[in-house]
Amino acid sequence: MIIQLIYPYSAFFVSILLASSPALAIEKPKLMLARTFQPSVVITDYWVSEKLDGVRARWNGHQLISRGGIALAAPNWFIDGFPDMPLDGELWMARGEYQQTVSIIKKQKPHSGWKKIKFMIFDLPDHQGSFSNRLAVMRNIDEQIQTPYLSIIPQYQLSTNEELMHHLKIITNKGGEGIMLHHKTGIYRSGRSNDLLKLKLFTDAEASVIGYRAGKGQFAGKMGAIKVRSSTGKIFFIGSGFSHKDRERPPAIGSTISFRYQGFTDSGIPRFAVFIRVRNEP
Repeated sequence: MIIQLIYPYSAFFVSILLASSPALAIEKPKLMLARTFQPSVVITDYWVSEKLDGVRARWNGHQLISRGGIALAAPNWFIDGFPDMPLDGELWMARGEYQQTVSIIKKQKPHSGWKKIKFMIFDLPDHQGSFSNRLAVMRNIDEQIQTPYLSIIPQYQLSTNEELMHHLKIITNKGGEGIMLHHKTGIYRSGRSNDLLKLKLFTDAEASVIGYRAGKGQFAGKMGAIKVRSSTGKIFFIGSGFSHKDRERPPAIGSTISFRYQGFTDSGIPRFAVFIRVRNEP
């Protein structure tokens, strides 16, 4: 029955359904999440850093846990030398290597691919001080550690919105994702916070795949568009941004995808939605 329902993409989805899943950790980490930057923000009140295109993870003092609550199978040599305090950061390879990073960390047994990864830390979730105080501790950790697999994301200060946008364009032109801003006096707390902001040159969002529309013309016999449901419940199609390989093996039903868009229609549907990638991290 499953094969009939998902035809003609059955071979791909059956392989997904048969794939085993890593064991869940005891609980999902309580993460501090960013709000969107607004031009009224006083730049001098914030530390600025690049928004890395990696996989968010929490080091709890003895193991790495994904934001979804999955205990990651990092090799012992990778975590050797990590401090015994909780760390918040990104498992990261390089700009534009998100999918490769996910492919490496999702495997359920330790392997040599982790040599390409670094855990780039940007916060201390159990520290009760301001972000400036936490940053001083992180910089001390960065100086003291003896492992090549742990480092701190560089934090710097800017004076004006013009400087901020200049840095954003430089990062984006180099293939980076955007900028993060941590309020200097902000305290780490779980959930969305104005003490943590994100800034990108384009607006993006996530949606769940709920179906497909068949392709026509050059895409005949392949996926033409994916049908998605946004976090606000809006249902629409995305037909742009896909490679030929993506159209032959489209994102699985139930998977989460990232897309970019330019404003909304009168009915609240994202305009000019373009597929970016599958958010298939654990």
